[in-house]
Order: sequence, then structure tokens, then C-alpha cells
Amino acid sequence: MISPYVVTLFHLLLLYSFGFSVGFKESRKSGESNCRENERQALLNFKQSLIDHYGRLSTWTDHQNNTDCCNWEGIQCNHQTGHVILLDLRCLDTKYLKGAINLTSLIHLQYIQHLDLSNNDFMWTHIPQAIGSFTNLQYLNFSFSEFSGMIPFQLGNLSLLRYLDLGRNHLRGTVPFQIGNLRQLQYLDLASNSLSGAIPFRNENLPLLQTLGLGGDFDIKAEDSQWLSNLHFLRSLHLSSLHNLNSSRQWLQAISDLIPNLVELRLFDCSLSDTNIKSLFRSHSNFSTSLAVLDLSYNVLTSSTFQLLFNFSLHLQELYLTDNDIALSSFLYPNFPSLNILDLSRNNLTASVFGDNFNVRSKLRELRLYNCSFTDKSFPISSASTINSSSSLVVLDLSSNLLKSSTVFYWLLNYTTNLQTLLLFDNLLEGPIPDGFGEVMNSLEQFYAYGNRLQGKIPSFFGNMCRLRTLDLSNNKLNGEISHFFQNSSWCNRHVFQNLDLSYNQITGKIPKSIILLSELEDLNLEGNSLEGEVTESHLSNFSKLETLSLSYNTLSLRFVSNWVPPFQATILSLASCKLGPSFPVWLRTQNSLMSLDISDNDLSDSIPAWFWNKLQNLGWLNMSHNNLNGAIPDIPLKLPYGPSIILNSNQFEGALPPFFLQASGLFLSQNRISDLHSFLCNQIIAPNLATLDLSNNHITAQIPDCWQSLHQLLFLDLSENHY
Repeated sequence: MISPYVVTLFHLLLLYSFGFSVGFKESRKSGESNCRENERQALLNFKQSLIDHYGRLSTWTDHQNNTDCCNWEGIQCNHQTGHVILLDLRCLDTKYLKGAINLTSLIHLQYIQHLDLSNNDFMWTHIPQAIGSFTNLQYLNFSFSEFSGMIPFQLGNLSLLRYLDLGRNHLRGTVPFQIGNLRQLQYLDLASNSLSGAIPFRNENLPLLQTLGLGGDFDIKAEDSQWLSNLHFLRSLHLSSLHNLNSSRQWLQAISDLIPNLVELRLFDCSLSDTNIKSLFRSHSNFSTSLAVLDLSYNVLTSSTFQLLFNFSLHLQELYLTDNDIALSSFLYPNFPSLNILDLSRNNLTASVFGDNFNVRSKLRELRLYNCSFTDKSFPISSASTINSSSSLVVLDLSSNLLKSSTVFYWLLNYTTNLQTLLLFDNLLEGPIPDGFGEVMNSLEQFYAYGNRLQGKIPSFFGNMCRLRTLDLSNNKLNGEISHFFQNSSWCNRHVFQNLDLSYNQITGKIPKSIILLSELEDLNLEGNSLEGEVTESHLSNFSKLETLSLSYNTLSLRFVSNWVPPFQATILSLASCKLGPSFPVWLRTQNSLMSLDISDNDLSDSIPAWFWNKLQNLGWLNMSHNNLNGAIPDIPLKLPYGPSIILNSNQFEGALPPFFLQASGLFLSQNRISDLHSFLCNQIIAPNLATLDLSNNHITAQIPDCWQSLHQLLFLDLSENHY
């Protein structure tokens, strides 16, 4: 049963955020005011700085029938005034926004109260000082969004702010003391950045704080602990990478005093020892009955701390002890009766842990034990037949161990039958997967067993596991015809099956037309096998949700009609050695979300159409090497924000290189007919990312120009085999 304190705290945060979302939405429905024109234009200008691969901002248009920005995705307005009061573009799945965003373009949203841009990729953009002008903000979340630079002190102007999350970015420098003036703040997370210097908060700063996250190379001082001790409403504390915490008696004392009221305590990568933990948990009286989450990962703790926690474990629901020095000879889980999640990964757990006394009680749902040096002896089948089967365990991680035989599969069959996620990747597993696995593991939703030595035919029973969404068996030694995998299954999971990776095995045969049954596929990776035959548009006609298609390094021929329009918008196309040629594939023009494209070694003998080069603006990887592509590359004004690697080796490109290529991070053009280097290097354009430049085996005849000052990042240069 979840502790009532956990429910109280997290329901408070959820209801607070939910209040913005639902309250504003309801008020908008009951009103008639349209959004303000200057705010609509501000949003459209903001959109221009974003790369929207997934169409999340498709409703943000200037069309006459869609001029009310209050109806746009992620926007909510005040129903009386029409002012935008909420902008929520957080990514809840994989459909994230990218780009060096222009936050100052939102300056006209002066009435905004809720701004959430979390879980996106803003390419190390700095948070502008203008953020301090949004004085009505109560909620600001920029976490997990690849921001960089300093934290602007102007955040201290946001006196109404209750929620501030800048965690898990690339922010550096000191924490502005002005943040301490935010007296309404209840949630502050600055963890997992590269912050340093003093902790600037003093007594009476942030008096209402309930959640605090700090991480970085801070100079912890004894007098700072008094501020921490006075946070009487604190329920969640996350301190990471504070490597001198272990030597500060005052800070450890302050944390110990807070523990009775905490719901969540995370002391991650703080160089803590067993002695430090003993000082935190001095007695039963100071161990909170409300503490539900305890994370002591990446410290130097031993089994002594694990044993100590037995005495304070009645209410713990999540315990993380990853990457310590814990050595266990037996599994003592019964001492943690309320535990839902246990992570002992990267510790020294011995072979006898899963012996006869291994018995997980009914509440444990997630057990993570990756990289613990387990061998086959760790999973005796004799004990599996006698222990109680666990009905509660839904996630089991045994990846990156030393498992070799099929013993672990039989142990699993006897031990737990309700798993939803099973991770066995990066072991040494050999032989076939037992048939009984497919019969018993009928609750499995995700199975990862890549990076092993599994042999035999690809089991067809995976198509009969009706809840399976993800199957990754890549980098093994599986063989047999691929048609066996597709045709001998009911595919009762076809309405949920999203990800299939069988790459780099020894699978043969032709891809059957029945593959279209898997209409929900988002990722299909079959590269690096021995597949043969033709793939036509009929094979792919049902894949409207496909994002990744990888068929490289087989003996396939892709034969599509000239006017084919794929039903999908792919982000990754890996089609090396697929005989696409001789004409350049015109259907690529329809793919507007591409981030990575490999059409190397495809017998292409054609010039590249002008429209294709515009695709480079969204790409991070382009490989068109080992073809017979010809002509000059046009000099057009392109911006390449992702600094792509551009691989065009072994073609017939000629003339000069366009200056926009200087924005690449790697440029590979060996074995072409490039003749002019001067116009490429000597045009006063800075090359901010170019680290590799290979122009060997070309037709460069003039003297090498002395124009290298703009290539600040260049590490590798090859101009050999030219004609100087």
C-alpha cells in the first residue's frame, strides 16, 4: 500500500499542474474571446525557430480558418481577455521538438502563467535574460531540454513562481542568489547540471520549498546547512555529485534532521561511506515512516549499509543502490516488505543470491540487477522448482552479466510468469530460446536480448505473445528463413507490436508480403542479414506509423514505382546496398522528417536534384558514398543546425564545394573530382563544428590556400593523392 504521505505530496504537485491545464481549458470553453494578434504572431515567430519532425505544431498556422491561437496545440487562454496564459510543449514520448529556440520571441506573452518546454532538444541554447520579464509566471519547466550557459539572475524577478525546474541540462556557473528571493517557490530542481561555486541561499530564503534538487561541484560550507535545516515543509531532497558532502558533519546532521518528514531522499554520487549513512540514520526515531524513495546510488557503500537499511525498511517502496561496493551472498528481500522497486545493479552479487532462500514477496514489481557478474550458477533450476512463483514482478533487468546457457530461461519459466519487461542483453547466451518461453511468458510486452550468441531459427512463437510491443534480438547468431518468423504466427499482437529489431543475425530468404500485418510498426530493423529478393511498395503499404526503416547490408533490391508516395514519414532510413538505382529515388522528396539517411552503395548513377539539398537542414547523418552520383553541388544559402556528418566518398562530384558544407562536423569526399579548394576555405565563413575533412583522391591542382583560421575544430585533414 502506498504511503499516505506519498499520495499527499505527489497529488499536491499533480493537482497543482493539473489545475493549470484543466482549469484554463474549461474557462476557454465557456468564453468567446479570440487570442490577441500580437501574441499569435509571437507564437508563429517562436515556431520558426523550432524543427518539428513529428508535426506537434501542425495546428500553429496562419490559415484564415485557424487564426485563433487559443485553439492551437499546447496553448490555453484566459476566456475573458484572450491572453495566452499557458504554453505546454513538453514531450511525453519520443516526439520531441528540436532547434536553437528563440525564447525572446515570446516576449509579448506578458500574461503567461505556465511555461513548460521540458523533454525537448534545444541544442545548447542559452536561457535568455528576457525570461525575467514574464512576471506572471507561476510554473516554469525547462528540464531535460539541452539548455546550456549560465542561469540568468533575472529569474529572481518572477516573484509569483511556485515551480522551477531547470534540471538535467548543461547549465554551468554559479546559482544566482536572486533565486533565493522567490518566496512562493515550492519546487526547485537544479540537479544534473555543471553548476559550481557557493550555495547562495540563506536563512529565510525559499521558506515554502517542498522539493529541492541540487547537483554540481558546489563548495559546501557549514553555515549553509542552517538554511537547509529551516526548510520545514521539505518532502523531497535530491543532492547529486556533491563530493565533499561526506566531510561536512553539519550538512549530514541537517539531512538527518529532515529525514523524519521526507517522502523522497536521493543522495546520488556524493562519495558517501557506510559511516556517513550511519550518521544519517542514527536511530529508529529519526527514520521517517513516510520515506518511500531512497536513492544512494554511485557511492562507496558496502553490505553494512544494506544490512543497516533492513532495520528501517518497513515503509520503503523504492530503493536504489546502483554502483556501490555491496557484496551479497544471499538475497534478503523479505526484510523489505513494502518494496516495489529494487536496484542493486553494478554491485558484487555472488552466485548464491538466487538460491533456495530467494523469495520475492508479493509487492516487488521492478528488480534491476544489471552488470552484477552473474553466471549460470546464479540461477539453479532446482531452486526455481521449489520457490514460490512471483506474481507481482513485472520488470526484470539481468543485462550485462555473464549468463551463457539457457538455464536462465528455464529459471524464469519456473519463477515468474507475469513479466512485462525482460532485459537480457549483453550477456553470453548461446543456443536457442526454449519453446516454453513463448507459452509461459504471455504477459511480456518488451523483450531485449541483443548482443548475445543466440542460435537456431528465429522463434515464431513471438507472434503468439499477444501483448508483445518490442522485440530486440539483434547482434546474435539466429538463422533460418524470415518467412518462418512471419508466417507461422497468429500475430495476435499486431495491433500493439511497434518495434522489431532482428539486425545482424544470419537470417535468410525473402521478406514475405505478410509483413504488412504489423500495421503498428514504428521501427523495423533487418539490416546485416542475408535477406534477398525484391522489396516493393506493397511490402510497406500498411506502415503509416513507421519512423525507422533499416534494411542495409542484405542482398535486397528496392523496386518502387516512380510516383510512389510512402504512407509514413521516416526519421531514420538506412538502405545501404539495397540496389535503389540507377535513378535517384524521387520518393525521398516526400520525407520531411528525416534525421539520418544512408543510401550508400546503391548503384545510383544520376545527378542529385536541387530539392534534395534542402533535406540537409534537418539531417544529422547523410551517407551517399560508393555510388556514381555526378555533377556539381550547388552553392545555396543553407543552415545546417545539426552539424551533420556528410559522407559522399567514391562518386563523381566535381567543381567547387559549397560554403554551407563548412557547417558539417565531418566531411568525407575522397575519390571524387573536386577541383577547387580555395573558394570553399577562403570565404570568411566560420566552420564551428568541422572536425574531419577528407578530400583525398580528387582533382585539386592549385596550391593549398592559407585559409585555415576559420576551422577551429579541425582534428583530421587528408588532402593526399591530388595534383598540386
